[in-house]
Amino acid sequence: MINEQIRDKEIRLVGENGEQLGIMSAKEAFKMAQDAELDLVKIAPMAKPPVCKIIDYGKYCYEQARKEKEAKKKQKVIEVKEVRLSPNIDTNDLNTKTNAARKFLEKGNKVKVTLRFRGREMAHMSKSKYILDDFAKELSDIAVIDKPSKVEGRSMVMFLTAKR
Repeated sequence: MINEQIRDKEIRLVGENGEQLGIMSAKEAFKMAQDAELDLVKIAPMAKPPVCKIIDYGKYCYEQARKEKEAKKKQKVIEVKEVRLSPNIDTNDLNTKTNAARKFLEKGNKVKVTLRFRGREMAHMSKSKYILDDFAKELSDIAVIDKPSKVEGRSMVMFLTAKR
C-alpha cells in the first residue's frame, strides 16, 4: 500500500535514511512524504502499529525486482534424466549408456535408470537385476544410488545422484 491507500489511524514512521520518526497519524506522515517529494509505503502491515517508510516507490519496486532476479539466478534446478536399458543389452551399448549417464551426473542432474521388459523377458526379471548393479558399479566413482532398484510394472527402476 502506498500514499492515500494507507487508512490506518496511527503508524510507526521510518525516514528516508532509516531513522525512526516515531508514531504519528497517517495524514501527518503522508504530508511529510509529500514535502520530501517521495512516497509513503507500508512495509510491515502486520505490526502493531503498522510500519511505513518514506521512500521513492519506483526505485523500491526496481530494487525488489532486482533482488528476486538475483535470487533466481543462484538457484539450480535439478532435472531427472532417464536412461533406458533392456535385459539383452550388449557390453558396448551398456558402455554408451553409462557414458551418457556420466554426462548427466556431471551436469548435476539425477539419473533414472530404467530396465524395460517385453514379452517373455518378464519371466526372467530377477535374473536381469545384475545389469542395474553393474551400471551402478560402473558409475560408483561419481554417483551414489539414491533409490535402489525396484520393479514397477513392466520395468525395473533405479535412481542415481552425483556424489557431493
